[in-house]
Amino acid sequence: MSDDDRDIDIESDEGDDSDSRQRHSNNTQYYSQAEKRAHHNALERKRRDHIKDSFSYLRDCVPTLQGEKVASRTQILRKAVEYIQLMRRKNSTHEQDIDDLTRQNKLLQSQIRICKRSRRH
Repeated sequence: MSDDDRDIDIESDEGDDSDSRQRHSNNTQYYSQAEKRAHHNALERKRRDHIKDSFSYLRDCVPTLQGEKVASRTQILRKAVEYIQLMRRKNSTHEQDIDDLTRQNKLLQSQIRICKRSRRH
């Protein structure tokens, strides 16, 4: 049985302990509502920790936030967007520079060929 098949119903608290226990189909374990709730809470805590770690990693990747230990999630996202936009502008400028240099290189190579031909004759 997959993890998805073992969805936890934390909303139903009806019945006594014998009714509120559910048999896991692959083995003989029984899960009480408290155990289900604890499992759900652990999964949620893990999810929140992952989000927190991801924001910390993103904060450390943005140069204007590097070294800062305290930054709100909103600030981290805004600064990340600003940095991405800056990098896109720089990338566009660099691509234009490459195109210009490629054209200059072709022109210079053409001039070299012309000079070599004229020296031979």
